[in-house]
Amino acid sequence: MTTDPLTWLDERAGARVAAGLRRELRPRAAEATSIDLASNDYLGLVRHPEVIAGAIEAVRRWGAGSTGSRLVTGTTVEHEHLEAELAQFCGTESGLVFASGYAANLGAVTALAGRGCLVVSDAGSHASLVDACRLSRARVAIAPHRDVAAVERLLSQRTEERAVVLTDSVFSADGDLAPLAELHRVARANGAVLVVDEAHGLGVRGIGGRGLVHELGLAGVPDIVITATLSKSLAAQGGVVLASARVRAHLVDTARTFIFDTGLAPAAVGAARAALRVLRAQPELAARVLERGADLARIAGVPTPDSAVVPIVLGPAHVAMDAAEACRARGLEVGCFRPPSVPEGTSRLRLTARADLGATELDTVATVLGDVLAAARDVAVV
Repeated sequence: MTTDPLTWLDERAGARVAAGLRRELRPRAAEATSIDLASNDYLGLVRHPEVIAGAIEAVRRWGAGSTGSRLVTGTTVEHEHLEAELAQFCGTESGLVFASGYAANLGAVTALAGRGCLVVSDAGSHASLVDACRLSRARVAIAPHRDVAAVERLLSQRTEERAVVLTDSVFSADGDLAPLAELHRVARANGAVLVVDEAHGLGVRGIGGRGLVHELGLAGVPDIVITATLSKSLAAQGGVVLASARVRAHLVDTARTFIFDTGLAPAAVGAARAALRVLRAQPELAARVLERGADLARIAGVPTPDSAVVPIVLGPAHVAMDAAEACRARGLEVGCFRPPSVPEGTSRLRLTARADLGATELDTVATVLGDVLAAARDVAVV
């Protein structure tokens, strides 16, 4: 018997290397040296002077950390202002800020589900929703991607008194949209709550970036709960649940990732408030993201997306990984999605559009991608 109880780690690591699934941390430089098509900075606000100033002012006033959980010392008036501003912007009655988008999803789902509840989740839901299902202690059923009929069937056949339906509004790997109006119809008909993760919809979809729920006229509907992250279009960090006042009160009392986690740091709160002000003043930024997404899709020879996400499916993991490395070597940062983020055989480059992408940058992208994708697709075919 081995004396090293962690020998199995080496075996697993070797298997991941062989499958092209090894992951590495790559610290980025403080100053951009390449064209960024990998981050989620959709509106290009991470370095915006007003956003930086908002973070600095919050630190000067409140200090570097929030000092405790939201229920003890971790709530400032800045947190409450941000919650009210986000709720007003997205058309909901109230908001509750969490330390991350991941924590917001875990907190919302586990607090709204529990034993005696059925949770129906889209097969393409984000990992945070998947983990929320696992922690919910509810019975969980996975519906095929964007399959409203399957959701309706699962809800109608349930024996549980309560039910929750989970979906992203914009799916992070494919960039496609959830059929929210239809999902809400079947959820309401079957007495279920619809929880929509707007992480990739906020700042991109809807009038002035108010999200897909707002775009479809569903904002403020009491049986819809919205979650979102502040780390994408709002260029900061943190998460939020946007819902009715009674849902907010329930989460304050019961959401474990709210009760037991340290509150969001003042810098992130100040930055998110400032980013929201910029978006209000420049609502055209949201439409510009979609325009740049269409440009990237044209360059890559893939369908025009309905979001900032432009997937280029290449197949085997090693092909996608090599293509991403080839782009990086030529000054182009792209995302590389491999299993378990996407199904086996669908590894891909994931490009993300930014509102501030210029014509010169797009010309460079066209040159690099043209060469890299030609080589990658030749390898994939072989």
